[in-house]
Amino acid sequence: MFIAGISIHFTWIDWLVLFGYLGLCTWIGHRMSGAQATIRDFFLGGRSLPWPAVTGSIIATEISGVTFVGVPGTLFALEGDFTYLQWAIGSIFARFLVAKYLVPLYYEQEIYSPYDYMGRRLGRGAKTVATVLFTAGSILGQSVRVLVAAIPLKVVTGMPIETSILIIGLFAIAWTLMGGMRTVIWTDVMQFVIFALGGAVALVWIVGSLQGGWGEFWETASRFGRTRLLDFTPGFRAELEFTFWVALLAVPFQNLTSFGVDQLNAQRMFCCRNAKDASKALIFSCFGQVLTLLMLMVGAALFVHYHVHPFTADEAALVKAGEETVAGSAVRLPAEGDYVFPMWIVTMLPTGLSGLLLAGVFAASISSLDSILAALSQTTLSVFYHPEDRSDEELEGLNLVWKSRMLVIFWGVLLTGFTLLLNVAREGIPILPLAFGMTSYTVGPLLGIMACAVLKRGSVLGVALGSAISFLLVALIRPDFWVLLSKAGVSISWLAPLHTFDPVALGAGKAVPLWFYGWAWPVTAILTFAVGCLVPRTGRSA
Repeated sequence: MFIAGISIHFTWIDWLVLFGYLGLCTWIGHRMSGAQATIRDFFLGGRSLPWPAVTGSIIATEISGVTFVGVPGTLFALEGDFTYLQWAIGSIFARFLVAKYLVPLYYEQEIYSPYDYMGRRLGRGAKTVATVLFTAGSILGQSVRVLVAAIPLKVVTGMPIETSILIIGLFAIAWTLMGGMRTVIWTDVMQFVIFALGGAVALVWIVGSLQGGWGEFWETASRFGRTRLLDFTPGFRAELEFTFWVALLAVPFQNLTSFGVDQLNAQRMFCCRNAKDASKALIFSCFGQVLTLLMLMVGAALFVHYHVHPFTADEAALVKAGEETVAGSAVRLPAEGDYVFPMWIVTMLPTGLSGLLLAGVFAASISSLDSILAALSQTTLSVFYHPEDRSDEELEGLNLVWKSRMLVIFWGVLLTGFTLLLNVAREGIPILPLAFGMTSYTVGPLLGIMACAVLKRGSVLGVALGSAISFLLVALIRPDFWVLLSKAGVSISWLAPLHTFDPVALGAGKAVPLWFYGWAWPVTAILTFAVGCLVPRTGRSA
């Protein structure tokens, strides 16, 4: 049941600001979209967009609602701290590698995605395999972004989260149909500005409300272990997620795929005028880590705020707060940590300002979703028509712009439906680890195929087999499928001998992983590459 005591804080003025901001984004996106006469316009923005705008779009996509809502919620939870920031080490390193080595390769020819490059190097079969992986990874990973936007919408309206998911999906389809990648990038830039200002306002507002100001904030956060930054604990267990070794050895693989192989980010670089601009856009996106630090600070400030001003009965019921022992003291921590920041925005910020910040969350999640709809539409179209190998006259005759719009609707409906399923399966898993975990199935295989393509080694059969083995391997350490099976009444206790899930929890019908999924990023990348090279080529895959 929805807590009415929370919703009354969101007034008609907030609603006016929220819808006004969404309307402004829609109008600006439409004005900036320009003509969409060809798929080059629709998917590449005519390759005419300035690199600073592309930088802002990359940051906005990376940060999105997942960071804005999930990072403060993760830090607020039991044992949350700044160790997530260590992942910036691998992220920045990977961006420089992509900018130096992959981006120039992509600009040597007229291509629309990294999968076109793979197809030219290994054969069209490899392009198809990579596209299927990208599609699966997008549906798994981007559904989390829809869920992120639905959470604050539920908080402020009281609507069932299922209804909130449907509303976000409809908005995303409409934005994508409106103007292709130009609309996507310029609306992303707006979300980047709102996120930066919103995070800064929230931090200053919370700390300013404390009697002791910044001194009290830092002393309290430190006393409860919220400011710890470095963790050198070795190991592969599930609880060892944000460690230095993960940042150094596993995260680069994830980010090489994210920025160099995943079409969600790669399509932004393809919109730049040339390879030099695309490289600059990617390298300068490293400054997005400052926003991650900002949201970690907001999470710590929220912890201090609710330590000084404990949850009201309505607030505690909404976030399902329970008493925990932290640093020897009893505190109330939320089971639904992802609800805390939206709740604070609604209840503590002045009328109008709370509407603007929540509008930013909605718009950013919609913007991220329309990005993936454009990418899914492009890659699907490319598998059937191979626009990289056709002249402009041939493409115009195929009427691909209309077909791409139909694909946007198809993928929008499918992605929204999968989000509804994910909401059932997540069982209280925080948004931040859920977002990274859901992409683990395809991150490694995509990078493995790209390595084969760059070296021009490997076979289509080999990379397909390596990808299938990798997918199954991740499924054995991730709980997603098993949770759904358990909810459907299927016993999952037979997994106990594999020692990848807690055997006691399995007996109770729950899949609690024992191993951290992030190590699958390098393992499955190497596995896919190795199998791809070992299986010999046939005439068809050459």
